[in-house]
Amino acid sequence: MNGVSLLRNLVQEQHRGNPAGIYSVCSSHPSVVQAALSQAQRDDGVVLIEATSNQVNQFGGYTGMTPEKFHDFVLSQAEVMGFDAGRVMLGGDHLGPIPFRHEDAPYAMEKACGMVRSFVEAGFVKIHLDTSMPLGGASSIDPQEVAERCVQLCLVCEETHRALAGSAGKRSSPAPVYIIGTEVPVPGGSDEVEEGVRVTSTGDFEETVAITRHAFIQAGLDEAWERVIAVVVQPGVEFGDHRILEYRREDAAALSRKLRAYPHLVFEAHSTDYQTAQKMREMVEDGFAILKVGPGLTFAFREAVFMLCAIEDELVMHKGHMRSSELVGTLDRVMVKNPLHWAGYYEGDEEEKAFKRRYSLFDRVRYYWNDQRVQASLQRLLHNLKEVKIPLTLISQFFPTQYRKVRDGELESDPEVLIRDRVMEVLADYSFAAGMVRTF
Repeated sequence: MNGVSLLRNLVQEQHRGNPAGIYSVCSSHPSVVQAALSQAQRDDGVVLIEATSNQVNQFGGYTGMTPEKFHDFVLSQAEVMGFDAGRVMLGGDHLGPIPFRHEDAPYAMEKACGMVRSFVEAGFVKIHLDTSMPLGGASSIDPQEVAERCVQLCLVCEETHRALAGSAGKRSSPAPVYIIGTEVPVPGGSDEVEEGVRVTSTGDFEETVAITRHAFIQAGLDEAWERVIAVVVQPGVEFGDHRILEYRREDAAALSRKLRAYPHLVFEAHSTDYQTAQKMREMVEDGFAILKVGPGLTFAFREAVFMLCAIEDELVMHKGHMRSSELVGTLDRVMVKNPLHWAGYYEGDEEEKAFKRRYSLFDRVRYYWNDQRVQASLQRLLHNLKEVKIPLTLISQFFPTQYRKVRDGELESDPEVLIRDRVMEVLADYSFAAGMVRTF
């Protein structure tokens, strides 16, 4: 079963009363991608990895990767991990004019069209069409205009796929499935968690579906509409710097009941990072069948790296020939020198900002791991800890879960293995929630 068939089957299973789900890993970090592949190997399942429009686009995004390069990057990681490339599914998240929203609408949409074309050409099969944002300094956007722009992008996707299907030697992929709608607040983090977030109303959900469906049919996209499998809604989950809004199924009950009238759709939930396994399982049971996660995984990566730094500090005191990586300090100096990715998110005095740079749940640190200075410090850290065998006592002190696995012979004490397993702790919760495993 290919990825598209799996997703469409998931919708059918949901409406048969079987709470089937899937989680989507929104990250370009190699350690996170490797952990996702390892978790999928453990589950004997597929892995869904998505790239956002800010992260990856035809101009490179903030990662410097085009969709084609992201495709090759993920498959190269699969090869390293010995994972079957046929079980890798790629998705594009928030594809639309978001990266170009400050430009006038015609230019922003022209670039958005180029973006979705490049994603389909690169073999991405799950496409989230998001045209919900005002463009060119406008203060608002009409729902009808949102739908019309969504259709404009879908037409490009369909034309691109047909051209590929008819060209010899081109990459062959199934016709894409589409996700419509957007969550509130917009992607990238929100300070609204302090006041709470509003669960999408049944009226807003129905209006989104009705207006978008009408626009698709008017444009002759009847067959493409059959491949619209999910709507992004706000189930009432969000996170702030140090606070998590937990899923409350009673708040989303009306929305879940309304979904029963749409047998070809499920909900896609964003910002599920940091939810408990049981809460996420409830979400899947309530129709939120696609769970997106990103910062929660790089946060776990950062935790593991910082714990290794603490281990390094203990060892350096007793090893005179070792030079400390000074990774934590290097990372903060780089962030201070280049505040582009965090300054608009972290408020407070200098002390509060310094604390948030390291520990905020927004995990804006994730934008800085590719910096050459940070990479050099990280490689020094890993070299130091590979040079000396990490004592069991320090693994017990800083990696208690991994300590038990090391003792039982399930896990090596290699620092990179410890990092990967820490990230997999988070992924295991998503695996449980999606029904890929049945026990904790």
